[in-house]
Amino acid sequence: MCGISGWIDYQRDLTREQPVIDAMCQTMACRGPDAAGTWVRPHASLGHRRLAIIDLPGGAQPMEAGTPDGPVAMVYSGEAYNFTELRDELRRRGHRFTTDSDTEVVLRGYLEWGAEVAEHLNGMYAFAIWDSRTEKLLLIRDRMGVKPLYYYPTEHGVLFGSEPKAILANPLAEKVVDADGMRELFSMTKTPGQAVWAGMREVRPGTVVTVDRSGLHEHTYWRLTALEHTDDRDASVARVRELLDDIVARQLISDVPRCVLLSGGLDSSAITALAARQLRGQDEQVRSFAVDFLGQTENFVPDPMRDTPDGPFVHDVAGHVDSLHQDIVLDPATLADPAVRRAAVAARDMPMGLGDLDQSLYLLFKAIRGHSTVALSGESADEVFGGYRWFHDPQVQQADTFPWLAGAPGSAGRMLAPELRDKLDLDAFIADSYRSAVGEAPVLQGESEFERRMRVMCYLHLTRFVRILLDRKDRMSMAVGLEVRVPFCDHRLVEYVFNAPWSLKTFDGREKSLLRQATADTLPRSVVERTKSPYPSTQDPKYGAELFGQVCEVVRRQDPALSIVDEQTVRQIVAAGPDAVDTPTRFFLERVLDLSVWFELHQPTVKV
Repeated sequence: MCGISGWIDYQRDLTREQPVIDAMCQTMACRGPDAAGTWVRPHASLGHRRLAIIDLPGGAQPMEAGTPDGPVAMVYSGEAYNFTELRDELRRRGHRFTTDSDTEVVLRGYLEWGAEVAEHLNGMYAFAIWDSRTEKLLLIRDRMGVKPLYYYPTEHGVLFGSEPKAILANPLAEKVVDADGMRELFSMTKTPGQAVWAGMREVRPGTVVTVDRSGLHEHTYWRLTALEHTDDRDASVARVRELLDDIVARQLISDVPRCVLLSGGLDSSAITALAARQLRGQDEQVRSFAVDFLGQTENFVPDPMRDTPDGPFVHDVAGHVDSLHQDIVLDPATLADPAVRRAAVAARDMPMGLGDLDQSLYLLFKAIRGHSTVALSGESADEVFGGYRWFHDPQVQQADTFPWLAGAPGSAGRMLAPELRDKLDLDAFIADSYRSAVGEAPVLQGESEFERRMRVMCYLHLTRFVRILLDRKDRMSMAVGLEVRVPFCDHRLVEYVFNAPWSLKTFDGREKSLLRQATADTLPRSVVERTKSPYPSTQDPKYGAELFGQVCEVVRRQDPALSIVDEQTVRQIVAAGPDAVDTPTRFFLERVLDLSVWFELHQPTVKV
């Protein structure tokens, strides 16, 4: 896992721009703490920061392949889990390899198949290839968008990078956020291809972006399609298990220490149990980590999202599979530390976080990095198998908006300054985005109206909601140099389960029926029977009090963040005192503080 960056300019001599190229690359040192490299020619420069996972001595980048008509160079971030099979196939086709890395397999795959190499890959990846034979740049991203890749068209070429910060380090990129960018920040939707920064774009998942002297072109090589599901219940459960066994085995391959993230829910517990079985066959004990909060189990109070604390279930799984387990326990002061918030906002390049959920995830990953370099996660199972509670709410099923927003109509802009709220008109933006997303959802002829609606709901989660969470996972993990793999995003599993009818996904009257049945034999009964509980959030009122004190300082210094949010509401909260900080208020304070850090770090120009 790595950070990539680059600059293509058909008019400028980039061999004279080495300091700028180095600066772009350096912004992502955290993504690749093991090595750095650049490849510079008159019209093309590639930068790379490496986190060494496979073939530690042989996978250095940028990587070049010579051809009779000129070199082809590549910078690559991610993992191709089927690289051994591809290498064997390419050898049969006459290719010779000098390393054991998956990077060389992808590069040689391009020489054999061109842009269609992406269709041969199973994995998470974002890479850039400069083909000097045609003076063409290719930017390629994995099917589900697990790994990020941004680009910024310029007058004579393009800038690109794994994160916006790499692009913004180039003087050609302006740090401007326009109305569309602000809408992205505050709408809790993810518009495919849209980046918050004006002029910047994101390579869409499953897409190849090509840049040459004629301009920029996009080609989609993968999208979700509607297919008839012909397997019965038993065959479907067996196929899900077969896929998961293969996926976990592939994603455990690593030349560095690996572990699993364990929350005590069905998703992470299933991955932990399957990983434990795989490693047990290699005489290795799986290592697991969980985040917890000081006193959370003892003082837990059920809320609309969470019925039970995670701790007891985590320990049930750890004991059941005999993992080498460690809890990362956070106290309110650590969680609210301004330095931690600064690190989280800096990682995302934008103030669109999830409050203490971001800070705790960052701290969890930071602690894990002291022991492991690779972690397997249960992320995305809810989107794939239909796990969120709102999937099963009849009112939400029929709501004319994104399901995750259905319970809070008209709430998107409440925290904004009144003038900004009027200009952005978030409700209209969300409605337009929703109609666009529903319009592109695939349809299967002969489906009942209800099955079609549930297919649309699943599509919205797999193409909009999951990408918010995957972005968060990537930024928080790579900020500390940890590679997090997401088995549930394997495109084979996603395609198969997407086309299973909703009646099959809920055949036992519960959420995630296929996953529960497919992995029940590996799990303790307590976890098999547990209802869905999202990523944990602290309930300690001391955390809200810490936030209150920090926001008071924001008000005292008339921070630029107050130009974005409703300042009158902020002052009312300050006047009410720390004891009045309930959950909605705490979320509001989190966004104020995130904005404050963002203005400090980037000094953006907001134009709406």
